[in-house]
Amino acid sequence: MAERVRVGVLISGRGSNLIALAEHKRRGPRAYDLALVASNVPEARGLVAARRLSIPVWAHSHKGMTRNDFDSLVDAQLRAHRVEVVALAGYMRLLSPEFVAAWSGRILNIHPSLLPAYKGLDTHARAIAGGEIYAGCSVHIVTDALDDGPVIAQAKVRIRERDSAESLAERVLIEEHKLYPEALDAFCARMASPSLDGEAC
Repeated sequence: MAERVRVGVLISGRGSNLIALAEHKRRGPRAYDLALVASNVPEARGLVAARRLSIPVWAHSHKGMTRNDFDSLVDAQLRAHRVEVVALAGYMRLLSPEFVAAWSGRILNIHPSLLPAYKGLDTHARAIAGGEIYAGCSVHIVTDALDDGPVIAQAKVRIRERDSAESLAERVLIEEHKLYPEALDAFCARMASPSLDGEAC
């Protein structure tokens, strides 16, 4: 197998998708290694999980800093840990254009809607209010525009008549935990062996 791609995961909260990525890797040979978990919230619960999983962690509050200055700190940590791909997993901050440009084509995000529908926040409530039949989640490549990069994987969840935003969110999260690890693994496999599909990621 080709050398595994080193992934840095950015989180702001409980890190459930981070745990899903780690569990997926534990269950078999994968194309990625989790090289760093970084957070803008030093008390984020996901950092505890990362330490238990023996993944290096770094945390620093963004408060009182400009977006560029904070992203420069994150960038330095990613490079110090030889990260090649950045995975956003509940990272509740917009990235600076400079950061996105520096990691162009190498930042993935998991978003709780079927993009391009319902970008931004409150996706489940908006999908229900919009009378949608399906909700779901999307893995996409991050660009300067909010939730606007190319979609590389999606999973659908049927909206039930009695669904609330909370009940729908619970079912979508289950699909996120399946979709994100598989999408990241496939992305990293192509990146490590571009000859598989004739072009580099």
